[in-house]
Formats: sequence, C-alpha cells, structure tokens
Amino acid sequence: MLYWGVLVGAGSGVTALVLAAVVVNRWFEARRGLVLGLLTAANATGQLVFLPFLARLVTNHGWRSAVYFVAAIGGVVFLAVFFWLKDSPSDVGLLPYGAVPQDASVVPPIPHRPLQGLAWAAKSREFWILAGSFFVCGASTNGLIGTHLIPACMDHGIPEVRAAGLLAVMGVFDLAGTTFSGWLTDRFNSRYLLFWYYVLRGLSLLFLPYALSHPASWLSLFAVFYGLDWVATVPPTVRLTANTFGKENVGVVYGWIGASHQLGASLAALTAGSIRTYLGDYRDAFWLSGGLCLIAAMLLLSTRNTARHGHDLATSAAQPA
Repeated sequence: MLYWGVLVGAGSGVTALVLAAVVVNRWFEARRGLVLGLLTAANATGQLVFLPFLARLVTNHGWRSAVYFVAAIGGVVFLAVFFWLKDSPSDVGLLPYGAVPQDASVVPPIPHRPLQGLAWAAKSREFWILAGSFFVCGASTNGLIGTHLIPACMDHGIPEVRAAGLLAVMGVFDLAGTTFSGWLTDRFNSRYLLFWYYVLRGLSLLFLPYALSHPASWLSLFAVFYGLDWVATVPPTVRLTANTFGKENVGVVYGWIGASHQLGASLAALTAGSIRTYLGDYRDAFWLSGGLCLIAAMLLLSTRNTARHGHDLATSAAQPA
C-alpha cells in the first residue's frame, strides 16, 4: 500500500510538471523561466504545505479522511480546468505573451508522437543526461525526503506532526527558491544552474544524518536550505529540453524525462526503506542519494550547448519525408 501510494504521488506530481511545461511554452514567448518557476513552485509547495494538515487528519480521524479530502480538492481543480482553462492563446484570439506576429505562410513544426518522440530523442546523449539527472531529482526529493524524512525524524525522537511541519517549511521556501530559479533560467546558462543545484542538494543530503543527531536548529536549517532547492531543477531542465529538441517537442520529450523522475522516486522509496529495515537507520540512504546528486552535477556539465542545432534538428526531423 505504501509503495503504491508513492508511485501514484510521484506520477501525479510529474504529470502536473509536464502539463505546466506545455502550457508555458504555448502561452509565453518571454519570461518562460519565471512563469514555469511559479507553476512548479506552486505544485511542490502545495504538496508539502498540506502534509501537516493531512498528518493531523490521519492522526485524529484515520487515513480515509485524508483520502476523501485530497479527492475533493482534486475534483474542484478538475472542474476549474475543464471549464475555464483554454488550450492555447489562439483559442481566445491572442498571441503568446511576448510573441510577435509571424508570416501566415510559415508552417509550424509538427511535434513527434509519444513513442516516435522517445525513439528520436533517445538517439541524443543529452536526452540520457537530462533523464538521468531527473531520475536523481526524483530519488532525492519525492522518493527519499518526501517519503522517509518523517520516519527518519521519528527514529530520532521527533514527533510525527512536528516532522511533517519540517516538510511544510520546505514547501514555503520552495516557493521562493523555485520562482527565483525560473528568474535565473531566463538569464543564465541552464547547465551551470543545474550543476550548482545538484551539488548543493548532494552536500545537504550528506549533512542530513549529522543534522538529525544534533540540536533541532541544524534540522531546521536543513529544511530551509533543502526547500530552496526542492524542485529548482525543473525550470532549467525544461529550458534545456526546449533548446535541444525544439519547443514543439517539449511536451513529449519532457514527458519521458519526467517518467525517469517517477522511476527514481519509486526506486528510492523502496531502496531507502530496505536500507532502514536491514541496517537499522537511514544514514546510508541519505549518503547514497547525496553521492548520486554529485554525480548528476558532473554529468550535466558535459552536456553541449545545442540550442540552435537542437531546434533545427527537431524541425527537420518532424517534417514528412
């Protein structure tokens, strides 16, 4: 039951991020990074901020009450999107924000279909680096901290609701960190941003066992720092995806990259739980995840700046033979 829930949670979060990437690339020509940062931050912050409330619901009224509450919120969001959200600016007679009118004779590139897009993107070294780094992102956030921080805190005598409050603190600071990451993505090289995000995340995970074993102030510091970096990786990852594979293919290619995030989250949840069961604590799980973050950072530096070449390749490959 636990791991089924982790898979569903990771999948729903990644689905929202993929849809956000598609919406931003359709509706915005300028300030894409900033807007994507806001949408991504809202997604992750909502998940984390609701955790203390859900923890209290489970404690006081049983786990079914939390499921009913989440289902009700999901129903409200579904109705709002279905009746009010438009598919593209052209549906309301507008251009994307920051776009200029184009010659009507120019035929827009045709996006790849899902399996065709995977086969095409998989030929690129950059695809595997982005997918691998996002695997580590999912493993170190949803799969490890989102799933196992509360049990790890309880192992050190920290009450369950207070531990959930640490995740809420991460959610608050995630809103600032990911929004700022989007602003940076509009201005700086995404490869270098991702390098620093993964390095800092890796170092913080290596530090976490120390924080758990020492005064609460160190754990609070970890929550603030980790919250700033929770999903700050999303805006620059989407930017690199668009630069490499073309804006028209962001949905399908980033969808496959996001699938690796889900896979990383589910495997990390299982692996960290197994380490706790057989070794007695989470220390090695945190250190393993921290090491993977540092490896991902090194790999991201080796990606090429393929903005022009990647876009041209995507355009030519999408045209009929």
